[in-house]
Amino acid sequence: MRKLKLIPKLLFLFTFPLLVHAQNNPVVNTGNIKTVNIAGQKVEFTTEHAYGELTVYSPSIIRVRLDQKKLGNDFSYAVISKPVKTTVSISQNEREISITTDSLQAKITKNPYSITFYTPDGKIISQDEKGLNTSWVADEVTTYKKMQEGERFVGLGEKTGNLDRKGSGYTNWNFDAYGYSTGQDPLYSTIPFYMGIHHGLNYGIFLDNTYQSDFNFGASNNRFSSFGAQGGEMNYYFIYHKHLSDIITSYTSLTGRMNLPPLWSLGYQQNRYTYYPDTEVLRIAQTLREKKIPADGITLDIHYMDQYKLFTWDKSRFPNPLAMNKKLADMGFTTTVIVDPGIKVEKGYQAYESGLKENIFIKYSDSTNYSGQVWPGWCNFPDFTSEKGRSWWRNEVKFFANTGVSGIWNDMNEIATWGNKMPSNVLFNYDGALASHKQAHNVYGLQMARSSYEGAKASMNKRPFILTRAGYAGLQRYTAIWTGDNRPEEDHMLLGVRLLNSLGLSGVPFTGMDIGGFIGTPSNSLFARWIQIGAFNPYFRNHAAVNTQSSEPWTHGEEVLEISRNYINLRYKLMPYLYSTFFEATQNGLPVMRTLAIDYTFDAKVFDTSFQNQYLFGKAFMVLPFESTKEFGNAYFPKGLWYDLYTDEVQQGETEKILRLSKNKLPVYVKESSIVPMQSLVQSTQEKPTDTLVLHIYKGQLNNSFVYYEDDGQSYNYEKGDFYKRKISYDAVKHNVTFEKAEGNFKSKFNQLKLVFHGFSTDAQLNNGQNIKDEMNSFLAPISKFDPQGTANPVEGAKVKSITLGNTPAQFVITY
Repeated sequence: MRKLKLIPKLLFLFTFPLLVHAQNNPVVNTGNIKTVNIAGQKVEFTTEHAYGELTVYSPSIIRVRLDQKKLGNDFSYAVISKPVKTTVSISQNEREISITTDSLQAKITKNPYSITFYTPDGKIISQDEKGLNTSWVADEVTTYKKMQEGERFVGLGEKTGNLDRKGSGYTNWNFDAYGYSTGQDPLYSTIPFYMGIHHGLNYGIFLDNTYQSDFNFGASNNRFSSFGAQGGEMNYYFIYHKHLSDIITSYTSLTGRMNLPPLWSLGYQQNRYTYYPDTEVLRIAQTLREKKIPADGITLDIHYMDQYKLFTWDKSRFPNPLAMNKKLADMGFTTTVIVDPGIKVEKGYQAYESGLKENIFIKYSDSTNYSGQVWPGWCNFPDFTSEKGRSWWRNEVKFFANTGVSGIWNDMNEIATWGNKMPSNVLFNYDGALASHKQAHNVYGLQMARSSYEGAKASMNKRPFILTRAGYAGLQRYTAIWTGDNRPEEDHMLLGVRLLNSLGLSGVPFTGMDIGGFIGTPSNSLFARWIQIGAFNPYFRNHAAVNTQSSEPWTHGEEVLEISRNYINLRYKLMPYLYSTFFEATQNGLPVMRTLAIDYTFDAKVFDTSFQNQYLFGKAFMVLPFESTKEFGNAYFPKGLWYDLYTDEVQQGETEKILRLSKNKLPVYVKESSIVPMQSLVQSTQEKPTDTLVLHIYKGQLNNSFVYYEDDGQSYNYEKGDFYKRKISYDAVKHNVTFEKAEGNFKSKFNQLKLVFHGFSTDAQLNNGQNIKDEMNSFLAPISKFDPQGTANPVEGAKVKSITLGNTPAQFVITY
């Protein structure tokens, strides 16, 4: 009996620690589902420890929300779309809830809550890691996903490291990363969107949470990938398509797509920290013209201001900025100026007094204005998360329009202050929701760029150019972005390529980096290679810091000047191709600068660190960036045929090749079946090219099409139909080039079309011995429908005017 009495005591001793652990467990799991409510395209449920909601946003997108308290106001600075009416089947039994569209299935296990996404034919795309699922540690919420065998991860915006993120972890907290290393994290902007790739499948996950967020792709563990945030809801969108490009298109259907930029912003931009006084600015512009270096922009850094105070000009350095900008405009240049968010605390200073009066500054919890130290000294900061603050900024931006400025460069908007330690108890309006610095920090830069765009659009009466350093998902709706304060080093140049490619994967088409490196002086060879690569970047800007050697092209010697001029010339000849590619980005969200992973997702070679820097510029050009110090480079050619841009030599795909490198030539190849429109050389986009559009057609085994696009390049008239758009197609079987009927009311600047065929035979005897001119007139029969002016009636009787025969290419000039 004594032994039997001991048993309950022993059981109590062994179970007591377990009970304490359960009651005080710092990790709270979602638990079992208790209640379910199905309403249309939405499933609402409660679990033991959470409230949840799944919404079908489209046939390919499902949104997941979880929180420990009842789900709050559905508000987002990133997502601008609403659910699309979708044919969906939702059912449940004791074990699970099933959601099925024609493109995607989701099954929610009830005990415990867990979600798995399937293809329509039942293949697992993504699933929660069993036993971990979604859980909370205090306010931090994290979702754990099972890492599939061989899974790769790409995207996440402006992140260092390799193209394939596998094995790495990242933090999203916008940071003033001056002179960052090639492995530093975080950097300036936050885009919590990535794509997973495995077993011939790919998917996207967008975590729409503005708190500091953390992503783990197998860093310090071999079990899971995860994503989470330091506060707020677990709120993510799951996207599935067969092609990576379609995932990007769906992601940008949620977060928006870029507006057409002004044409001049695609030209070469000459920057310096800093050009002053006005005579120096004009000297730089005049030198660019004298040395025949095409250029469209001059950018002014902080020394244009009076003691770094925003919305001012230094009267001694720039006594008449409007007159200076008029002179620049007459020379074909457009002016961009830097703006920082900090408003100097100074009695009598217009912007400060106005901000106080309107009560638009961010505040501590005791309602006093927060002050931080930046360039002008102690500053207050507008609250761009309030409509009142944005309205105030929009009104102030008129200052720039009134002084002839057309571009606004938003800097220091992480928010950056000396010390980089803004207190957490600073409060933001957050569009009426009142949020701490922890929640508002990552969207501050986005909202500043938004305010600048809206203000400039209203006051300039034309398309403004907006550039930002910081941002959040959706920034592409308002602004271009550049990669901040980089360094003049070989590995930084290649890191810049990967940063731009990753931003492109993350829905941002208009991106750039400081050519030559910002902090320090590049070697002549490095500068030459960098400017060659820059000619194939969406935003092409040369920039150098104060206290460094001047880095205009002519400062690196005659050889580098000639190299720079050649590649800038090429950029301007390609302007019809580039502008059309930007138009495509406004339609489908696809980037201008594209990692090979987009088109060759399941080719393991494109993820190899030896080849990961290669990228496509639009659909046609493959750019192979290498260090300027290398004599040889290992290149990979994906499936298909590739033409050397300079020689038309054909390279078979799915092969590696050692290339001999030279200082004066960047390896660039053209994809088979490509259609590339080009124009005559101009010194700025304000100069009209000749009236002949040159269309390069590359023979290939693939059908292809290209949408050629024109408008006036500066106004919003294209929104009213004032554009010229025409689809041009290449038939790889018949080798026909077809021009569909033109759309829009805009009169094309080109009256004549010149076709240049690459890879086609130029033998004078073709098909039964016909004369080549007769044969090509037959071959080009569809050209008779090409009407460069876009009138309703097609032009008949188009004939080949002249033929240039040689080894390759053959050229045919078409007249009417």
